[in-house]
Amino acid sequence: MKLHSDRFAPSFRRRLLAAAVAAVCSAPALAVSPFVVKDIRVEGIQRTEAGTVFSYLPVRVGETFNDEKSIATIKALYNTGFFKDVRLEVDNDVLVVLVEERPAIASVDFTGTHEFEKDNLVKALKDIGVGETKIYDKASVDRAEQELKRQYLSHGMYAVKITTTITPIERNRVNVMFNVDEGDAARIKAVNIVGNKAFTDKELREVMALSNSGWFTWYTKADQYSKQKLTGDIEAIKSFYLDRGYLEVNVDSTQVSITPDKKDIYLTINITEGEKYTVSDIKMDGEMFGREEELKSLVLLRKGQVFSGTLQTESNKRIQDRLGNFGYAFANVNANPEIDRANKTVAFTFLVDPGKRVYVRRMNIAGNTTTRDEVIRREFRQFEGAWYDNNRIKLSRDRVDRLGYFKEVTVDTPEAQGVNDQVDVNLTVTEKPTGNFTIGGAFSQAEKFVFTMSVQQVNFAGSGNTVGIDFNTSRYSRTIALSEFNPYFTEDGISRGVELFTRTTRPPLLNIGSYTIKQNGGRVTFGVPFSELDTIFFGIGLEHSRIETDETSPALYRQFVRQYGNSLTGVGSATTDAVPLTAAWARDSRDSALTPSAGKYTRVNLELDTIGNSKYYRAVLEHQYYWPITKKITLALKGEVDYGHGLKGKDYPVFKRFYAGGIGSVRGYQSFSLGYLDPNTYDVLGGAQRVIGNAELQLPFPGSGQDRSLRWFGFVDGGQVYQEGQKMRLSELRYSAGLGLSWISPVGPLKLSYAYPLNAKPNDRLERFQFQMGTGF
Repeated sequence: MKLHSDRFAPSFRRRLLAAAVAAVCSAPALAVSPFVVKDIRVEGIQRTEAGTVFSYLPVRVGETFNDEKSIATIKALYNTGFFKDVRLEVDNDVLVVLVEERPAIASVDFTGTHEFEKDNLVKALKDIGVGETKIYDKASVDRAEQELKRQYLSHGMYAVKITTTITPIERNRVNVMFNVDEGDAARIKAVNIVGNKAFTDKELREVMALSNSGWFTWYTKADQYSKQKLTGDIEAIKSFYLDRGYLEVNVDSTQVSITPDKKDIYLTINITEGEKYTVSDIKMDGEMFGREEELKSLVLLRKGQVFSGTLQTESNKRIQDRLGNFGYAFANVNANPEIDRANKTVAFTFLVDPGKRVYVRRMNIAGNTTTRDEVIRREFRQFEGAWYDNNRIKLSRDRVDRLGYFKEVTVDTPEAQGVNDQVDVNLTVTEKPTGNFTIGGAFSQAEKFVFTMSVQQVNFAGSGNTVGIDFNTSRYSRTIALSEFNPYFTEDGISRGVELFTRTTRPPLLNIGSYTIKQNGGRVTFGVPFSELDTIFFGIGLEHSRIETDETSPALYRQFVRQYGNSLTGVGSATTDAVPLTAAWARDSRDSALTPSAGKYTRVNLELDTIGNSKYYRAVLEHQYYWPITKKITLALKGEVDYGHGLKGKDYPVFKRFYAGGIGSVRGYQSFSLGYLDPNTYDVLGGAQRVIGNAELQLPFPGSGQDRSLRWFGFVDGGQVYQEGQKMRLSELRYSAGLGLSWISPVGPLKLSYAYPLNAKPNDRLERFQFQMGTGF
């Protein structure tokens, strides 16, 4: 600091500078003759506003300036962090503040970073003071460099080298560049477990995320050490033991050692297993409102059963959730163990503290930038002013999530401010793009290349409605369809779907005879939900169909032309008009529509035409069942029975016939190949009745972790197609078994299978390896 004033002799000014600087660090060494500040002038600022400097000054115009004020001024301006030098001068009772600003950071960038997303690094460093527009401080940059290095070390990248380059640019700014040489990640050479007697090293390693190098670790990075993964593995090992009765298990210590070349890591985990305990008794205590037996029935632990930590935790949660259904949002349940080490038993007393009963004050929605509030709010099953109901809140969240409009849906229930018996339910959503414009293609062995185009807008203009157009060039079914779906056509949740279509169908590639079916029409369908899982549908349509045949056409199609057209030979064309009435019921309790692992799906559909000249009915019964054998393995079963029949002496329409064979029905047989064959051309003609059964044992693909979009499976299929009026004999079913792979790829669902037909007949057309994009289970 320099303090210039006519009050001091020139020889005294240099001493005062030293004394004042010392005073900033300790206490004033020399007294300054006070003076009244006539004005204050700030010099040297470039980016900082003069008003910002004035706001930090402890002195104002008209006040007396003395040595205490000078020291306070220096401290205040230095503490802002904006300046690297501050001086004070006096010019005829005008206080002159001379500052030299610290440079500002213009940009922060990285080179050589592959392990972490660059955007995440920029955000993380900005939180610790190193970011665009922040004041440059070498200490902060050094701290940021060390934090970067720490993050790499936590990911097992011990060879990382980080250098920082500071480049000055115009207007007193700098660019900060972190140059990262990640080096090779150290790999786990061995995982050693010490102290385990009840279980083998292999059994314990299977529950760990970390492992030594193997076939798939290049993809999973399971052999790349991470402190976070190790912490998770310790908890996984504890849970493994707790679920098998080892109540007092403890992971005593872990050692991580690295070779001098920083390439190999050796991991050692030391365990004390303790004894295996059996549950001797279950008791309940606390306030239970006369529901002791009901709450006790929710406890999953049983007397005489080996103790399980998962069952105990789940029991606590089940009791809390049940109390939450009655308005006790903050119920607390603790299972207190009484250990008998001599007999190796443990008794539990579940202490129940329901807390206060609360009700919901407000249901708040946040994050919906496009979707209208009412579109979300109509999915709520918890209501404002009602008692808090845990089930209804969870159901509300699930229903909003199932809309498919949001990346993430979260719910929290904070206590309402100022009261102790109310909560607010805050539902926060993160919007995602719901428009979809696709031009692409698919390829299958049966249909070769198929061009597709679709324009679909789900949640159109935030209304919750869906509008779309579909177009494809399938060899067998060229289609243009326009559709609109309103899930809340009425306030009560009745849905309405409208579709207009034009379709041209030709025989499968394996047929010799030719024919063409052209259909134009539309339909409107209404859906009425009568429970959270069940919906009934009613619809009416109008279809105009034209069938064209020639001399090579199968006899079945020429017979249809004779019946509905003017040709006695069956060569020519015939038109029919149908007014199909539809009624359906669907029940869906699956945990996911795309990759289900638990739940059921049942659909019954009846289509009837008695008004048009087609005169037929068509019934479809489908049932899917998903049984989670373990957390990662699912048994999926599907059965379908279809039946069609003509009415009033009419044959069942050929354009409504069923087909089977290939992925989606019976794998190992060519697509559309099962069923009745024309006796002259041996063309596949489908049928009016169909039975299909599938069983899949779905397993996670090695290295995919919890990702259910990539799975492999073993399967057994069975099915057959029958003619109208033919007895459906199970002895005529065709069976196959094999292995397959399913992947929800970026371009659509992909399924591959290799099947071995189990009871193929001489005329059956086989195809063991099959694949298809866009086919579900």
